[in-house]
Amino acid sequence: MYTPLNYNQVTTLTGSYFPVSVKSYNNMTFAYWERSLFQRAASVFDFKVPDNWTGGIKDFFYWCLFRFGFVMVSYKDEVGYFFQPCTVSGFNMYYQPVKVIVANPQRIVSGEYRIGEQCELLKLTPDFIGVWDIIAYYAEKLSTLDVAINTNIINSKHAFILAGRNKAAAEALKTITDRVNRGEPAVFIDRALNNDKVDKTEPFIFQPLQDIHDNYVVGEQLKDFQTILNNFDAEIGIPTIPYQKKEKMVTDEANSRDKDSVSRITVWQRSLDSSIDAIKTLYPNLDISYTLREDIENNGGADDGNS
Repeated sequence: MYTPLNYNQVTTLTGSYFPVSVKSYNNMTFAYWERSLFQRAASVFDFKVPDNWTGGIKDFFYWCLFRFGFVMVSYKDEVGYFFQPCTVSGFNMYYQPVKVIVANPQRIVSGEYRIGEQCELLKLTPDFIGVWDIIAYYAEKLSTLDVAINTNIINSKHAFILAGRNKAAAEALKTITDRVNRGEPAVFIDRALNNDKVDKTEPFIFQPLQDIHDNYVVGEQLKDFQTILNNFDAEIGIPTIPYQKKEKMVTDEANSRDKDSVSRITVWQRSLDSSIDAIKTLYPNLDISYTLREDIENNGGADDGNS
């Protein structure tokens, strides 16, 4: 039976996560970067698909392929060639799945399909996982650093404490501050607010809170921000140059970075190529292929019959 979580259960679940005060994933910033990095990763491949898979259907195709790592491809007279997200089932001698199960609101395509006979799998990754672990990993880091940058920007404002010797002086300070923040180049005060005639005490007290120059680290954080983005690009195959070594990289370092950026995408290409070959063997009339974005091809991406 469904029983809503009570206070004790919620407290136990929350308290079992450390650090308790840090919620890296359940926030709008993480959702933003998760979406942004998915679109960045999807830009690596340009798929050519049948005419009835274009538009919003092609968008769904990209989502399924990157989110789940694979889709099933099949044919029915009622709908023609189609793809669907699915779950795999059964194992052959090499522990590869032998069936897929499709659950779709339109029941016409729902059911079990035997791989190699009634359908084939188009796989982006060889392990049936997808690339969302990469996206979530870097989205969490960018989200956390995003918060740090915003916090530092707020804390780097020219903050100070002002105090007035009396109510008139305090009101004068408010007016002065408002006019300065409004952008007036000069603010004039009444001579009545001069030092006290008896004890010579100044009407205003000024206390700075921090040294802005010593506490401003946004520049360094923005470099770290770019480094994380570069690392993500290297993971998904987009050529990058380290932010801090843009003009000083030696040839060996550049070549090493290039090799690093094509390591994963080479595996993905191998998986896509083998699965496209299997699809075309089962469905020779199905026109499906892909190409890599130009800068990846120029960076040494594998050249094959499907790209």
